[in-house]
Amino acid sequence: MPTSTDLKPVLDFLAELQEHNNRPWFEQNRAAYEQAKAHFEAFVDRLIAEFNAFEDLSGVTARDCTMRIYRDIRFSKDKSPYRTNMSAEITPGGRKSGRLGYYIHVTPHDETFVGGGLYMPVPQQLASFRSAIDRDGSRFKAIVNAKDFKRQFGTLSGEKLKTAPQGYARDHPEIELLRLKQILAGRQWPDATVLSSRFPSQVVAAARALKPFLDYLNAGVS
Repeated sequence: MPTSTDLKPVLDFLAELQEHNNRPWFEQNRAAYEQAKAHFEAFVDRLIAEFNAFEDLSGVTARDCTMRIYRDIRFSKDKSPYRTNMSAEITPGGRKSGRLGYYIHVTPHDETFVGGGLYMPVPQQLASFRSAIDRDGSRFKAIVNAKDFKRQFGTLSGEKLKTAPQGYARDHPEIELLRLKQILAGRQWPDATVLSSRFPSQVVAAARALKPFLDYLNAGVS
């Protein structure tokens, strides 16, 4: 049974997959994939157990949260059949619950990521967010300017409009927030940290700092 902090088989398999992203190679290395998948799921199960200290994840398991490695290539110019990361969205009810959750993907070459927010918001979600900011942006600004949030994630990331969204003045006092097309917070870790014993506790600390941000978005736009 894999240990929850051992992500080396995950990074090793994915590094090879990046070089050989095709079905024949994948089938020849399916045993390595299954081993990597088991290690990743064990890691996610550990995170779920620790997140329970601040988020109700009763009954949720790694299999409710992890994403398939198979890509949907029907409408993509990139016909590579497999994702080159292993990812999960940890949230009450699992990733299909409709709630925004704690997203993690383990990716080799120093690109492991933890974060969350509105990555591909529908128009109604953006409209709800902008309406809330227009009424009073102080609560959201307090969340993203909190010491723990800034230490973990720095500033918000994501695409922005070049000008004010329709219906809002260019000199609106919250124009920088209103211009957001994505509302995202995230950070990356190098492989050396991902392979260290301290990595799970670092992810837990990042998730704690992310919770008020996700709570705000879940209450108003999800």
